[in-house]
Amino acid sequence: MPDDPRKPTAGMRNAEERSPALVSSAGNLTEKPLSSGLRPDGKTQTSDLSAPRPRKSNIKNPTSDIPFSPVAAVLGQASMVDFPGRLAAVFFVGGCNFRCGFCHNAGLLVRPPAYFTWAAIRARAAEFRRSWADGAVISGGEPTLSPGLSELIAELKRQGFAVKLDTNGSRPDALAAVLGMLDYVAMDVKTAPDRYAALTGFGDTDAIARSMALLRAGATEYELRTTVIEGEHDDATMEAMGAWLCGARRWVLQPFVPREDLPDPALRSAPRTPLARLRELRDRMAGFADEMLVRGE
Repeated sequence: MPDDPRKPTAGMRNAEERSPALVSSAGNLTEKPLSSGLRPDGKTQTSDLSAPRPRKSNIKNPTSDIPFSPVAAVLGQASMVDFPGRLAAVFFVGGCNFRCGFCHNAGLLVRPPAYFTWAAIRARAAEFRRSWADGAVISGGEPTLSPGLSELIAELKRQGFAVKLDTNGSRPDALAAVLGMLDYVAMDVKTAPDRYAALTGFGDTDAIARSMALLRAGATEYELRTTVIEGEHDDATMEAMGAWLCGARRWVLQPFVPREDLPDPALRSAPRTPLARLRELRDRMAGFADEMLVRGE
């Protein structure tokens, strides 16, 4: 992504504070609903039949012998804030190896009971393409836990999308295996190395560092992003993070947004990160990355 991240248009909300209507696969495959925290409404965006048809691709169909995709939920409408510079369909993969108390997708922390079929994914992808979406985001959960990730990327590319991956960076080998297929990567850097286990439940910071090194060395556009939480991300912690990720192409700071369904009850009523604090940190951290951005300005 050569362009700067797109600011939300009037009436749109930051991706961190968005409460999306998700369409889950559970109703298609089983009577058991998807994990709590998801709010399937079954609604889809009206298609514009005059919009462009999916572009043809030379990528061979990778899913002909596999009935189910790794996708557990799909954002009901295309997003203007999840893929910088693109209107994007958002696909969610279930299961995560982190346990962040501030996670906005808590319903996807565990593996879901049902998944979309590949036929359903192709149908949704075609609808998004007719509605002018040119990007696709694979989010979670943690997508690199899925053995079907490369097949999902290839299928979305075959449908004509530029593909962005959201990842926590915990599985550098899995990231390396698909990095060349991707157009953009957004990797979360949650906190300083000595605070990782306490904040996320995951303590292998060497794996996080390896993923950052892969992104720095590769040609794929990327951003490192941090959700800034008052009480966690003080000046000393941010300085330690800056030293850890120094040399990054792009570091994005975004606000913590309290919600009633956050996994940590103590954070549900915690204050939203003030914009002034994000701007202060952007200026303070400017020497650690080629580009420092505040998301949601």
